[in-house]
Amino acid sequence: MMQERTHYFHFNELGGLEMLKAQDLTLEFSRHVHEGFCIGVIDDGAQRFFRSGANHVAPRGDIILVNADEVHTGSSALDSAWSYRAIYPTPEMFQELTQDLTVYQGSVPWFSQAVIHDVGLSQQLRFLFNVLEQPEQHSLFKETLYLSTLACLVSRYGQSRSSQVALSDHPCGVARVKHLMADQPEQDYSLQELAQAAGLSQWHFLRQFKKYVGMTPHLWLVQHRIFKAKRLLRAGEPLVNIAMQCGFADQSHFTRHFKKALGVTPQNYRQQLILN
Repeated sequence: MMQERTHYFHFNELGGLEMLKAQDLTLEFSRHVHEGFCIGVIDDGAQRFFRSGANHVAPRGDIILVNADEVHTGSSALDSAWSYRAIYPTPEMFQELTQDLTVYQGSVPWFSQAVIHDVGLSQQLRFLFNVLEQPEQHSLFKETLYLSTLACLVSRYGQSRSSQVALSDHPCGVARVKHLMADQPEQDYSLQELAQAAGLSQWHFLRQFKKYVGMTPHLWLVQHRIFKAKRLLRAGEPLVNIAMQCGFADQSHFTRHFKKALGVTPQNYRQQLILN
């Protein structure tokens, strides 16, 4: 017999964002509300829930949306259990996001659709949930993925389906952040402090950085951690020390990124240096 398993995650690096991972649920949630929005994906089975005066069914892979302070329920739509994961961003989090996202700057979106069938966005949300569950993942990567995913959701399905605000370019601010991360790649930067260093909001900063650099801040940082690691490898630094000195969570994390960037492990790279 399957046993219900639920786990709450709390992410301080994302402003206190909460995430629920619920597996093999058989219980029925009575009518209730959340302080934040509920943005979830059905991982298995199907969910039936009441929202906005009507009942809805979300099968596996579909996205469920419940607005903040909106009365809703939840139960399995089948005879079997169901599983889902969901995040609960607050209205304040959305207000910060929409400063640069819509013409209604600083507004809180309203999602009229309770269930969305969008394969691409569903996959992106699942990837986000997977990343958030991994404590070794860099916080900058989590912040970037989280913000980009919410922006995509609001742009496609928020009630105010408006285009992004035309914002001025800030190449100098981007250059300042590039040099900051290149000089000290081992530091654990947050998206907020990088955006502040550039003199921009977080979403504007992400768009500007991608425009002028061609990659996200997180990928740029990883590249420069690899550059530093190569210098330390050439200098004969012990492998066990390099991961920590370059800001990687551990040696396996370092090896994985190094091989993805260069096609060889750090050990193989050092061996080739000796042979040559």
